[in-house]
Amino acid sequence: MSPVRPAALRPQRLAFAIAALLPFGTAFAQEAATSAEKEAATLDTVQVTAQRKVENIQDVPVSISSVSAEKLDVLGSGGNDVRFLSGRVPSLNIESSYGRAFPRFYIRGLGNTDFDLNASQPVSLIYDEVVQESPLLKGFPVFDLERIEVLRGPQGTLFGRNTPAGVVKFESAKPTRELSGYAQLAYGTDNMWNFEGAVGGPLSERWSARVSALYQRKDDWVDNTYTAGTSDGFEGYDESAARVQFLYEGDGFEALFNLHKRHLNGTARLFRANIIDPGTNNFVPGFDKDKVSVDGQNFSWLDTWGGSARLSWDFGDLSLYSITGYETAESLNRGDIDGGYGAVFLPVSGPGVIPFASESADGLPDHKQVTQEFRLESDYAGNFNWQAGVFYFKEDITIDSFNYDSLAPGNPRAGYAVQEQENTAWAAFASGEYDLTEKLKLRGGVRYTQDKKDFSASVLEAAPFGAPVGGPYRVSTDVNDVSWDLSAVYALNEDVNFYGRVAKGFRAPSIQGRLLFAAAGAPNGGVSTADSEEVISYEVGVKADLWDKRARLGFNVFRYNVDDQQIIAVGGGSNIATLLNADKSVGQGFELDLEAYLTDSLLVTLGSSYNDTEIKDANLTVPGCGGGCTVTDPLTPAGYSIDGNPLPQAPKWVHNLTARYGVGMGDGAELYIYTDWAYRSEVNFFLYESPEFRGKSSLEGGLRIGYAWNYGDYEVALFGRNITDQTRVVGGIDFNNLTGFINEPRTVGVEFSAKF
Repeated sequence: MSPVRPAALRPQRLAFAIAALLPFGTAFAQEAATSAEKEAATLDTVQVTAQRKVENIQDVPVSISSVSAEKLDVLGSGGNDVRFLSGRVPSLNIESSYGRAFPRFYIRGLGNTDFDLNASQPVSLIYDEVVQESPLLKGFPVFDLERIEVLRGPQGTLFGRNTPAGVVKFESAKPTRELSGYAQLAYGTDNMWNFEGAVGGPLSERWSARVSALYQRKDDWVDNTYTAGTSDGFEGYDESAARVQFLYEGDGFEALFNLHKRHLNGTARLFRANIIDPGTNNFVPGFDKDKVSVDGQNFSWLDTWGGSARLSWDFGDLSLYSITGYETAESLNRGDIDGGYGAVFLPVSGPGVIPFASESADGLPDHKQVTQEFRLESDYAGNFNWQAGVFYFKEDITIDSFNYDSLAPGNPRAGYAVQEQENTAWAAFASGEYDLTEKLKLRGGVRYTQDKKDFSASVLEAAPFGAPVGGPYRVSTDVNDVSWDLSAVYALNEDVNFYGRVAKGFRAPSIQGRLLFAAAGAPNGGVSTADSEEVISYEVGVKADLWDKRARLGFNVFRYNVDDQQIIAVGGGSNIATLLNADKSVGQGFELDLEAYLTDSLLVTLGSSYNDTEIKDANLTVPGCGGGCTVTDPLTPAGYSIDGNPLPQAPKWVHNLTARYGVGMGDGAELYIYTDWAYRSEVNFFLYESPEFRGKSSLEGGLRIGYAWNYGDYEVALFGRNITDQTRVVGGIDFNNLTGFINEPRTVGVEFSAKF
C-alpha cells in the first residue's frame, strides 16, 4: 500500500459538506478549515468495462462496485479463496458446500444452491473477458488483478450466458512496456504460507509479457477424535496457480494471449453431525470447532487450465474484437457427508453420532469449454455510437458419482452413476447509445440466444438408496430467447448523474441427474429438469463525486420479478435433489456505495444493501428435513408449502466498512492501520424455513498494521482475518441429522512485499 497522493482542493467547501452530511463532521470540518494552505487527497477516477469499453464508473447506468487491487491484497491476506469477497460489496453473497473448489454466487438474493457439477448459476463469472460456466472454474484464485467489478442486475445484452442476476468480472494485470513486478510472502496461523508474485516487461519492440504465480498452503486445524477413522485431521490444503500473458502491439492491431493453470489438493467441505441445538440455530453445548468425529474419507483435488486470445483491430471509426477461449477441468471431491460415525439404528446422542452412514464423491473426469466472440464497435464523433457481435459457446461434461459404505472395512464403493451433458449455444447482440442532449444520454441493447442441451445419465452400480441399475435416461432441451435493456443517464452537473434502467435477463433450462439419491420409483430414473427462467429488473439511482472529489457516492433502488425461477429441493429424508420452477419470485431493495477521505490521512469506504426476496407459488411444495429439525412452513399432503418464503442464501442486509489511516514518516515512508468489516443478516439454508437451518447473522472483521518505505516499494505488515474468531454455521445437510459446516477460523500472520 503506497502513501496517499495529494491533489488540489478547496477546503472550506469540503468542511461545510462533511459537517452537513456526517454526524461527526464538525471535527473534520474544523481540521479542514485550518488546513487551507495544504493540498488535500482526492479520489482517483475508477475506470470499468461494464459496457465492454473503458468508462468512468460514474457514467455507467448500472449498479456497479469495483474492488481495487490494493483492497484485494488486504482481503486475501489470510490465504482464503474467492469466498472472501462475500459481503464485501453490496448484495453479494458467496458460499460453498465443496470448500475451495465450488463457490456459489448470489446477487440480490438470486443464486443457485444446486451442488451438482453441471449446475448453472444466474450469476456469471467473467475472467479476462471469457465466461467461466462450470462452477469448478469459478473458484480460480484471486491474484495479480487490476480490479474486480460486480455488476448487479441482468447483463444479458452484452455478456449473455446466464446473467439474470448479474456478473462478477475479473481483470488481470496486463503486460506493460516497462519492467515491473512484485513479490508477496505471508506466514500465519496453522503453518499457513501464502506467496504470490509477478514479473513483466518488454520482450522486443512490439512484444511484452507478464508471468504471475500463486502458492497457498495450510496445515489441518481440525482433529478427528474418532480413532477408527481414515484420517486424523482436516481442513488443510495446498493450492497453486499461474498465469502467463503475451501482448503484441502493432499499428492498428493488438493481440493479448493468456495461459493459466490451477491445482488444488486439500480437504473437501467438512460436515459435522448434530452440532445444532434442536429448536434453535445455536451450537449444541460443548461444541468444539477444532474437533470432529468421522469415520469416512474426506479430500478434494482439482486441476484446471485454459487459454485465451484477445485480438483487436483499429480501423479508425470502427474497431473489431475477437475473443477466443478454451477451458478444461478435472476433479474428484469425496466427503463423509453424514458428518459423523455410527451404524444403522444407533440412537442419536450428540455431536458425531449418526443414525445411518452416507459417504459420497463426485468427479469430473472429462470437461472442456470453447467460446468465441466477434464484436464490432463504433467510435464516431457524432451523437450516436453502437456495438454488435456474435457469440458461440460449447461445453462437454462427464460426471462420475460414487457412493461408499463407511461401515464396512476399507470403505468400499457401493454405488456408481455417470452423467454426460453437451451444451451448445450461440447468440447475436447489438447495443447503441445516443446523446439526446448535452445532459441526457440514452442506451439500449438486444440479444438473441439459442441454447441446446443433450443429457444422459446411467446407474452402473446401484446404491442402497436411489435408482436401480439402468439407463441411459435421456433429456434434451432446445430454447431461444430475446434479452434486452434500456437505460438513461442525466447529468445534473459535472459531478452528479442520475440514471434509470430496465432490463430483461434469461437463464437456459437446467438438467440434474443425481441417480444414486433419486426418490424410489421416480420417473426417468430421477432425472429432473427446470425450464428457462426470465427476469425483469427495474432500478433508478444516483452517482456523484462529492466535496471536490474527496468522496464518491453510488445509490440505487431496485425491484425485479422472476418468472419460472429455477430452484432445487435438496436433501430431506430421502436425500434427493430435484430441480423445480417457482411460478414467480420477487425482490426489491437498495444499494449504497460510499468512499470518502474524511481527512487527508483517513480513507473510509461504506457499502450497504437491503434485499427483500419472496417466492410466490401457492402450489409449490418441497420435502422437509430427514430428522431433528423443526419445519415451520404449512404441511400439505404433497409436502411443505414454501409460498411466501425468502430465497435461500439471501440475506436481507449486507454491510461492509473499511477504514485506512496513514501517518507519513518522512523520506517516502508511511505507517498505516487498515480495518475492514463485513456483516450479513440471517439466511435460510434451504427452501423451507426451520430455526435449525437458518444461519445466524454474521460480522467478520480484519485488521492490518503496516509499515511501507521507499514510497511504497517495500512493506511489512501484521494482519488478522476474522479477528474476533466468530464461529457460525454457514450451511447444512438435512437428510438424517442436524449436520452443518462452519466458517473459517481466525488467522493471524505477518506479510512482506516488494515492488519494482
